[in-house]
Amino acid sequence: MTRTKHSKEFKIQVIKEVLETGKTSIVARRYELNANMVSRWVREYKDGKFGDVDIATVPHLDSKQLSNENEQLKKLLGEKDLEIAIRARLFDLIGAKNHRNSTFHVLLSKK
Repeated sequence: MTRTKHSKEFKIQVIKEVLETGKTSIVARRYELNANMVSRWVREYKDGKFGDVDIATVPHLDSKQLSNENEQLKKLLGEKDLEIAIRARLFDLIGAKNHRNSTFHVLLSKK
């Protein structure tokens, strides 16, 4: 499993939501994060690790808009993956057909 390095801005957005809602586990689930990690970010924020950042000045991201954009990107990615798989399969079929034809021609020319 690869580790993801989250940006400071992302962490601050998550921290802001936790402080506004008071629900660490729900916010963590929403962003598909471990609740313990989110709790650690909140604790580090309160200890001043993030510097002089005022959560009140951080713009609120529209989670519904972000979710819709994320779904659109997943759909596009899926379509591209499918296209690549189809092209690879066609390449294999054409390559195999050309290989059979070239073998056939070599056998005929040896006679």
